[in-house]
Formats: sequence, C-alpha cells, structure tokens
Amino acid sequence: MDYYRTDSEFIERFNDFVFNEVICESSLPLEPSTRYLAILSALIGSQSMEAFSEMLDKALDDALDPIQIKEMLYQSTAYLGYGRMLPFLNIANKIMLKRGINLPLPEQATTTRQTRLEKGIDAQAEIFGEQMRESWKNGRINQWLAANCFGDYYTRNGLTLKQREMITFCFLAAQGGCEAQLAAHVKGNINIGNDKNFLLEVILQCLPYIGYPRSLNAIACINQAEK
Repeated sequence: MDYYRTDSEFIERFNDFVFNEVICESSLPLEPSTRYLAILSALIGSQSMEAFSEMLDKALDDALDPIQIKEMLYQSTAYLGYGRMLPFLNIANKIMLKRGINLPLPEQATTTRQTRLEKGIDAQAEIFGEQMRESWKNGRINQWLAANCFGDYYTRNGLTLKQREMITFCFLAAQGGCEAQLAAHVKGNINIGNDKNFLLEVILQCLPYIGYPRSLNAIACINQAEK
C-alpha cells in the first residue's frame, strides 16, 4: 500500500517521528541489529502481522541474518504460544523463500532430550541467580520452563543469551497484561548486562509500534526493578 498516496499527512508525520525523533534523538543509540530484533519481537508480541512483514524486509536488507530472525521466532513460542507465533513464521518463510534463501536453515540446537533440562537450568541460573537451580522441582510447569523454555530455546546458537533475554523482554512488554513476568525479566536482563538505560532505550524504540500505554507499563517495571 502506498500510504504516501492514500494517507500522506499521517505517514509523513509518523515517519518523521520514528526516523527523526525516535532514532536520531536517541541518547543511547542501539546497533541496527539490536533495534530490529527489539522491534520485530515487539511486533510479534503485539500480533502486528502487516507491520512485521514490512519491518522484516527492512531488517533483512539492513541488519539481521535469517538465522537470527528464525531464532527470535522460535523462542517467541514459549512466550506467546504456538497459535500466536505461527502466522509470523509463515510470513518469514514466504519472505525468505521469495528472496531465494534456502530453507530449512542450518540447525542451531545444542541440547538433546537427555540434556535439555540440565542445560536449561544452567541458563536460568545464569540469568536469574543460583537459587533457580531448584525451581524446576516446584511442579510440572516449572520443570517445563527449565527444560522447554530455557533448555529448548535459550540454549540454541544464533542469538546470544543477552539478545535472547532482550527479545523476551520485548515479547512480554508488547503483549500487555504480563507485568509480573515482565518485572522478573527486567531483573534477568539487568543481571546479565542489559542495564536499565539499555532497556529504556529498547522500549523507546518500540514505542511507535506498541503505543504509549504498554510502553509506560514497561518503563514502570524497569524503574521498579531498581527499588
């Protein structure tokens, strides 16, 4: 859609805000790859399929490789569920095939069915602290969190642990209604080096795509983490 033809007044003002104010006036400029990962993750979290398709093309042109994008999509399953992830995986596959990218991409798994729980616990402990080593024993969901969410996804190659925790922050912030989990992952991000100023900048870059209410809720969680 040519919005400069159909909605010129709106799109000119929106683009000026995004590409001049939000990006150019940043006090802590993000690397393009970080910015695109954050925005794409937020678009998945907010179920913004058309905007995701538009942004994915730009990300592939400017900053991200296909493996990074697929890893972000796979991990989103743990935080949004298969039903809400699937349309975005289909969009990514269509765009990548249209670009001549061979699918499937090289495998990135580093665990097996036998090692996923142990390695997932290691990832949880690295992010949230050593007290997490016993958390998996507190019921079936806690065991699945360790083995599936962290053991199946966080242990994969393609994204660093800091990148994975940052995109989780974006998934949760963009969904809304996940403030308890968001607050926990703010602390997790800070623990592994994604500090308060970094997280604030991530939210500012996502704000045009997820709106003010969810952005302000995320900022409140970031500020609360330091108290």
